[in-house]
This record gives sequence, structure tokens and C-alpha cells, in this order.
Amino acid sequence: MITTDNTPGSPCWLDLGTPDVPATAAFYGAVLGWEYESMGEADGEGGMFQKDGKTVAGLGKLTEEGARPAWMIYYTVTDADATTQAVERAGGTVRVAPRDLDDWGRMAQYTDPLGGQFAVWQPGTNSGFELADDPGSLSWAELFTTDVAAAKEFYGGVLGWQFSNMELPGGAGTYTLVTPAGLPEERMQGGLMELSEKDLTLTDGRPYWHPVFAVTDCDAAVAQVTGNGGSVVMGPDDAEGVGRLAVCRDPSNAEFVVLNPVES
Repeated sequence: MITTDNTPGSPCWLDLGTPDVPATAAFYGAVLGWEYESMGEADGEGGMFQKDGKTVAGLGKLTEEGARPAWMIYYTVTDADATTQAVERAGGTVRVAPRDLDDWGRMAQYTDPLGGQFAVWQPGTNSGFELADDPGSLSWAELFTTDVAAAKEFYGGVLGWQFSNMELPGGAGTYTLVTPAGLPEERMQGGLMELSEKDLTLTDGRPYWHPVFAVTDCDAAVAQVTGNGGSVVMGPDDAEGVGRLAVCRDPSNAEFVVLNPVES
């Protein structure tokens, strides 16, 4: 369960860098029912996605040379500067040094020691997204990595996460569940899955995070993905105890998952 309560170590924001802002806004509007609100006169530069009048994510023009279109997930921290020091001590690298975004808050972006990119947010007047764990919003965050043990050591030290394991059906391996520090397993917010470098084709073997968005009808969402220029990597499939899901990519190849969760 992902919430909007600013628990340290929990997801609080996500944004997408893309080469074509208007086209990408239209795609996610069709797939997830999002409304796009431009942040300025230049509509192609970026803005915010909303669902039912609540902000759920950000969208911006991809400007970093050589970067691929991708979702960036942000985690709440109480001190972005202290987190940056922890990242460096643990062998990670700083992509964007801590900086203030007016009085909204303080952000930083990193790369973990294996190559997975993530970000943190120290709230000011803005705590992050206004809707989570509902249809059309973030419901899970997942890391595909080449070394789960190393990822656990890094993220556990930097963000204080707790971990538990579950065996996947059919001998497909072990899935590691993530829960913020000090909270019960009902607050699990994401997972770590170990894959070989050859299976990480999207990033040429480097680990990466992707978001999971809740939907009311996985098959209908997938139909919108393919009908609006996206593609499906896996599914739709039923996952016992989880729901019906599909791994998708938008027209610019940014990966995400749509999930119709089982009823609690």
C-alpha cells in the first residue's frame, strides 16, 4: 500500500522525461484517464498529470544527452543532504545534487551501485502526489536488478527499508518485498526482482525502477496502450494473490506496469 502520508522511505512522487511532451500526455490520458496541465506557456516543456482533480505525476521534456525516456520515482526523506552523504558512503553516485525547488521542497537524484536510478524528496510546502493506491495512480514500485542482496544492503542503509521474501509460482525465483522502516507489512510499497543482464534488454543490462499503476480493467488498459502507439512486454497475466497485470512501454519506450489488484 502506497499512501500520501509522507512516511520516510516511501514513494511520494514520480515524473517522466520524454522527447515529445504533448504526445506522451495524450498517451497516458488514454491509458490511465489522466488530465494534463501544462506548467507554462511552452506546452512542450512539461507539466502535471491529474486524476479526478488530484495531482498524480509530473511530465517533462527529456533534455539529458544520451538519456532514455524513463519514469523516475522519488522517496520521502527528512534530510536530502544527509541522504546524499549516505548514498555516497554506500557506493552510489549523485546524478543531481540536492537543490531547492522554491519553497516546495528539496530534491536530489542518484544512481545505486549497480546502475538503478532513483530520487528523493524532502517536503516543504509540497509533499508530493495527492493520490496513490487508487485507479489511475501509483500502487507499487519495482526494481529489476542483477543483485538483490546488494540492492537490499544499499537501499536498506540509505532509506531504512525492511525486506521480506516470497517464492514466485512455478519456481520462477524469489521476490523481495519492501516496507518502510518501522511499519507493518500491510504497508509494503514495492519489490525487488533479480534478473540477469541479458534479460534487462531495455537498459543494456543495467538495473532500473519502474512504476506500477492501478487500473480497474487491465485488459482495457492494455488495449489503450497498443491502440495509442505503446507496446506490451508481458501479459496481461493473472498473478495469484496480486491481480491481473501487464508490463507495458509507452511510445517512447518508457516502461510501466498496469495492475488490476485483487480485492483485499
